[in-house]
Amino acid sequence: MAKKYRRPLITFYLKDIPPANKLLADFRTLSETVDEVDVGLSDAVVRDILARQILIKGCLEEIGDAEKLIFIDSKKQVDGVASIVSSIKKELRFSLDAFRSEKDPKEAFTYFRTLTENAGIFVILVDNLGNHHSTINVEVFRGFAFADETAPFIAINANDSPSAWSFTLAHELAHLWLGNCGVSGGKPRRNIEKFCNDVASELLLPNHELRYLEIDQRSPLQSAMDQIREFSKERKVSNTLVAYKLYREGSLSFEKYQKFQTVFREFFINQRRKEREHRAGGGPSYYKIRKHRLGKNLLRFVEQMMHEGNLTPTKASKVLGINANKVYTLFEQANSNQSI
Repeated sequence: MAKKYRRPLITFYLKDIPPANKLLADFRTLSETVDEVDVGLSDAVVRDILARQILIKGCLEEIGDAEKLIFIDSKKQVDGVASIVSSIKKELRFSLDAFRSEKDPKEAFTYFRTLTENAGIFVILVDNLGNHHSTINVEVFRGFAFADETAPFIAINANDSPSAWSFTLAHELAHLWLGNCGVSGGKPRRNIEKFCNDVASELLLPNHELRYLEIDQRSPLQSAMDQIREFSKERKVSNTLVAYKLYREGSLSFEKYQKFQTVFREFFINQRRKEREHRAGGGPSYYKIRKHRLGKNLLRFVEQMMHEGNLTPTKASKVLGINANKVYTLFEQANSNQSI
């Protein structure tokens, strides 16, 4: 039971059912067809991330370095999208031109992620709970934000496309600025999710740029898709983001936007499958993947805490999400090759 439900063994010996975590909100609007197993896996991911965040916060408090970040919970929805976008850009020193100058969406995300980590926010990518049998469904879990003032955390589903990572990061940043702790995924039907989507889309694709597109409700599907692909490629954003902006600006109905979303998602899945088949038997090493998922900031922090005696290898492995016997090897690999 403990293995199946991914709960500590002691849970099943408690007198009462443990109460739900009151610190978190569920911002998701999930389809009725969503598998309960996928929901359970995403919930297990959130519990795992919270445990990591608690360990990191404890280390910061123990060494007296738990400095409050003034931008956490600094805005309200009534302040408007533009105000929050401006504040994020200022605090992170985010440049849209620099973001778009990167060679591809993955490098653009790395630029965005680095700025976020430099501001004191931990950003990790999660793909599963240890093996491919526990892969996290993108439709159930896209991102998670924990708006702690001293150790804020953002987790992003690595099974999404690299161009979507940047959008999810921007979306979760909006949650941090609003002081929200919760899980995002499913359809953006809740008001808070629409608002954070608007912040993210305005940050990465300002409204005034939509004038370069000649797309409306009557546009042929293939012609519109071709325009969107070219437009999004130049700007290092996802095709779905462009379609979403057109929907929010009134150029597309919600049904037409969903059609675009489905087609683009299927295209990405097919493309990723072909890439995996092409590099069958090859691909990056386990440690290189782990380094990329964890990010430079978290690796450096954990290594420093271990060196100073504030984290044991066992606790470090918990924070990093790997086996304890792999911790030192991961650090060796990270230090021998700084390119993540």
